[in-house]
Amino acid sequence: MHLLPAGLPRVMAIVNRTPDSFYDKGATFAFDAALARCREVVDAGATIVDVGGVKAGPGDDVSAHEEIDRVVPFIAAVRDQLAAADATSVDISVDTWRADVAEAAIAAGATLINDTWAGFEPELVEVAGAHKVGYVCSHTGGATPRTRPHRVHYDDVVADVIRETTTLAERAVDCGVPEDKVFIDPTHDFGKNTFHGLEILRRIDEVVATGWPVLMALSNKDFIGETTGRAVGERIAGTLAATAWCAARGVAAFRVHEVAETIDVIRTTAAIQGTTGPLATIRGLA
Repeated sequence: MHLLPAGLPRVMAIVNRTPDSFYDKGATFAFDAALARCREVVDAGATIVDVGGVKAGPGDDVSAHEEIDRVVPFIAAVRDQLAAADATSVDISVDTWRADVAEAAIAAGATLINDTWAGFEPELVEVAGAHKVGYVCSHTGGATPRTRPHRVHYDDVVADVIRETTTLAERAVDCGVPEDKVFIDPTHDFGKNTFHGLEILRRIDEVVATGWPVLMALSNKDFIGETTGRAVGERIAGTLAATAWCAARGVAAFRVHEVAETIDVIRTTAAIQGTTGPLATIRGLA
């Protein structure tokens, strides 16, 4: 495993058990392909594997029963795979807004709930608290799951992000979630336009200053595409630029498609800051 030194941002790898993901187009919908993806990202240095069974955007309806079928047996298999590889310190996250799905996922081995729809089901955070697992507090501006933003407006988007995510973080702790297992996520593109996304990045210091560990989900999103004029498959450079900006400003974790590239960005950013050293130094020293 190509682990980053302690104290540097964690990398959460995306594993979609969906046939219609906006980025991978169903590449890991098949069970064995998804397991292979998990092996690959853990070997590359991811310390969180985020498993999702429903596409974030509009698409075919997926019932809670079907979502459970997609993610729960798979999470159990990932847990076994991690144990066999002596990698039990890797967290398994389930990306869901449904309390029933989270309950079943935790029973199968999930250790983190990635609630990307900001407590749409209020019981979800209670499930996380009851089982003492981690919880990601997101910001959607009140958007309904699987909807796109339409003429959305904030008087101050960063203030709204801070208010919504920290309120949910405090509730999570009150429900029993260990404080050191809570993340707050500004949740780019969810209930926001590109200008909102850029302002959040510009002022990310304010979000970090809340004291809650910040998770950023920037990978190949539409705000990157609209900023660079790039299609979905051409957004890696823009994503990594935004990642470096955030890593230099104290963001605690990144949810990503490209694990190895993200780890290189984090490591190089930290080396520039002087918080870690190069892995190998030969040039000009002999």
